[in-house]
Amino acid sequence: MTNEFDDKQDRHFFEYDVCVVGTGRVGLPLALSLFEQGVSVLGLDTDQELVDTINQGEMPFKEPGYDEIIASKSLVVHTEPSCVANAATVLITVGTPLHNHIETDLSQIQKVLTELKPYLRENQLICLRSTVAPGTTLYVKKWLERMTDFQVGQNIFLAFCPERIAEGKAYEELHSLAQIIGAEDTRSGEMAENLFSKLTSTVFHTDYVSAELVKLFNNIARYVHFALANQFALIADTFDANIYEIRRMANHNYPRSQIAMPGFTAGTCLRKDFGMINEWSPYPDMLLSAWKMIEFIPAFLVTHLKKRTDLHDRNVAVLGYTFKMDTDDIRDSLAPKLLRYIERELPAQIRLSDEYLPRPTFLDGHSAVANFNTQDALFEADCVFVATNHSAYASVLREFAQNNPDAWIVDIWNLCGVDKIFDQANCLKEP
Repeated sequence: MTNEFDDKQDRHFFEYDVCVVGTGRVGLPLALSLFEQGVSVLGLDTDQELVDTINQGEMPFKEPGYDEIIASKSLVVHTEPSCVANAATVLITVGTPLHNHIETDLSQIQKVLTELKPYLRENQLICLRSTVAPGTTLYVKKWLERMTDFQVGQNIFLAFCPERIAEGKAYEELHSLAQIIGAEDTRSGEMAENLFSKLTSTVFHTDYVSAELVKLFNNIARYVHFALANQFALIADTFDANIYEIRRMANHNYPRSQIAMPGFTAGTCLRKDFGMINEWSPYPDMLLSAWKMIEFIPAFLVTHLKKRTDLHDRNVAVLGYTFKMDTDDIRDSLAPKLLRYIERELPAQIRLSDEYLPRPTFLDGHSAVANFNTQDALFEADCVFVATNHSAYASVLREFAQNNPDAWIVDIWNLCGVDKIFDQANCLKEP
């Protein structure tokens, strides 16, 4: 195989190597990483505010490693789909969420395909990049062959090449992780490898559905792993045992599987991907059980704190709202669910703080919540819930403890290293 984009003469007429459709948290790091490797890239997105931010040379979200690359303003993102006609490869990174009834929602992919259809050109590679349910790439193949004059593998080409990066580690992992290429004709596989070998030296070829399952299995395995850790935390607290001590002893020099740290498990991948498998099975299984366990953790924190103290008419602070530490991503966070359970106890006041998010107000999906600065949120708080393990919170909580030793702290992340999910703040006071 050759690693040159112009390895086929009839691809010379394309002005760009790649158009990335969807320049969010998946598409933008990929576009910038490809550009850094000498690939000519343009972007397409419908979010005008996002487009303006990128074209001004600024990252619209936190992702280390890309500030200097984007500051060159060499990546231009467009809002008109006609721009895809200028690119040899069209990389589609739009989302594939679930409907409420454990059913894959293909509407975003359908919408993009419909908008791109008039501008697709002969010999382009269409590459799906987002997490998709089994059968989605085959659906796209059938759609292209019904709705256009193209035949996949003959005069247009198709592959599914899943991203498997962790948020906050895109710059490193786009180069370090092997790339899976799902294609069902030789030419499509070659074209995808020619592109992704610019980023990584290890490429695996497979069929559509196997590539789709690789990504789903990676995410679901982590989800079940974390669900088990959370169930262990619940069991330990029920027996008045210390999950952190148990975990430390169980994992020490143990040569087999390790017990994960408990905590909120959320985000747009881990929290929904099990449903893309369960859609095709009517039976209860460990994936549904893992989902129930993960979703129960906010209720566990509130109900087990109530065994120790009352939340009614108390001042409650909640630290963190994003789904992951030290990011500004709120998608599918469990913090809104925690807030709703706290609200049911009718506290005197709930004060939320997340320094990674704008102030003063944003919506939590239930009611408008004021986003305080951290010091104001903690002022005279009787109870503090650590919803997100932002790295700054450990020192903030230790400072808080000096003047509020009797306040209760709920810290499933064990940020302060005191090995207690529920304890009063005096456990954090400096000796």
